[in-house]
Amino acid sequence: MHQRNIRADILLLIVAIIWGFAFVAQRLGMDHLGPFGFNAARFLLGAVSLLPLLLFFKTTHDQPVSALLKAGCAAGGVLFLGATLQQAGLVYTSASNAGFITGLYIMLVPLFGLTIGEKTQGNTWIGAMLGVAGLYLLSVSETFSVNPGDLLVLAGAGAWAVHVLLLSRFAPKFDNLRLAIAQFMVCALLSGIAALFTEQDTLQLENFILSIGPILYAGLFSVGIAYTLQVFAQKDAPPSHAAIIMSLETVFAAVGGWWLLEEQLNSRELAGCGLMLVGMLLSQMPIKRKVAVEPAG
Repeated sequence: MHQRNIRADILLLIVAIIWGFAFVAQRLGMDHLGPFGFNAARFLLGAVSLLPLLLFFKTTHDQPVSALLKAGCAAGGVLFLGATLQQAGLVYTSASNAGFITGLYIMLVPLFGLTIGEKTQGNTWIGAMLGVAGLYLLSVSETFSVNPGDLLVLAGAGAWAVHVLLLSRFAPKFDNLRLAIAQFMVCALLSGIAALFTEQDTLQLENFILSIGPILYAGLFSVGIAYTLQVFAQKDAPPSHAAIIMSLETVFAAVGGWWLLEEQLNSRELAGCGLMLVGMLLSQMPIKRKVAVEPAG
């Protein structure tokens, strides 16, 4: 393995760790703020933290600003939906559950891709079945009651999958850094408007100050730093490596929940997490096709 690939894999592992522990920050952020207020603060901070990078990275695309704004609004709107559902789900479920369920978007992307004519390999279907089985063990109790928080996070995973498909269409056409800033700004704006209408009682400076730690981590580290590292790493990391390594954020979400929030998983939930992780990894494994070789001579 080339030194660049090793460095890229290490950077992606750091990204996975940051994103995994972000579920802990998001859960702690709900102690004093509502979902909309917290998301407005963290995505605004994330967008602002990326602005200095505009001085170092020159745009490689000549798309008009109006087109960039339209793309930013579309991606930011779906990002707002996914972030809202995830954050609201964290009110009722654990960081561990949210991490593993959110990770299902990795399998949902190729499945949703079928609707726009993209092909899906057999390992994705097998991974999806394992993921569904794991989700059942994790979220459905032995008395067949379902955690409403898990359902909200699952709906959010669907939004993340749509977001990935949108970005796959926009990325070749627009400067990635400027598109990221635009979508983060749109998400922050929509979250702020929603907070003004639904969370007036928590929109106090004192509550933002009390939540400064989670906001800084979820905004500066999870959005700003992790995004930058991902951009650098994916220049040298094969897509299969990137997807598999970043899916490990689910594991670090569980570690963070256990270490910092004292969350515990019973044997049934651990089995569910295991099946989901195997399903996610399997769905990203490239299938090598056998190539017929003509005999020499």
